[in-house]
Amino acid sequence: MPQQRTLVVYYSRSGTTRKVGEALAQMLGGEVDEIVEIRGRSGVFGYLRSLVEARRQVSSPIGPEKRDPSAYDLVIVGTPVWAWSVSSPVRAYLMATRERLPDVAFFCTLGGAGDARAFAQMQSIAGRVPRAVCAIAARDVASGRYRERLAEFARALEPLAVAKPTAA
Repeated sequence: MPQQRTLVVYYSRSGTTRKVGEALAQMLGGEVDEIVEIRGRSGVFGYLRSLVEARRQVSSPIGPEKRDPSAYDLVIVGTPVWAWSVSSPVRAYLMATRERLPDVAFFCTLGGAGDARAFAQMQSIAGRVPRAVCAIAARDVASGRYRERLAEFARALEPLAVAKPTAA
């Protein structure tokens, strides 16, 4: 059976989602594409802008993707959760690539709550039901305790083995 081509796409403001996305790509032997914004989000004003955009459910200008998602069997999209919502750069990515997305899965990093709402938004924007989802608390990423949960997620994304017909 040919190996599944996997792309892990993520946006990370603080580096937490980046750490999870890169670890996941390594576990799955996949490639990575980081969503890059045209305008930065550093400092207090960047943080406040993130919250306002999330509450208003608007997208933000992003650079072009480096890898075409249609060239993969599975695209895993990761976002930080902002104000119980998908981040505006990930919203922009999903809107721009929705017609080219194959099977999808989603992961998020969060401070406490909002993963269910963020995943529902991602599903609605992408127009695809995810194969699996995974929420990881930022405190678990900081302490390194996220790897077991991420490994479970990776196992859930492995392609199902297809039984070969046997000769009668």
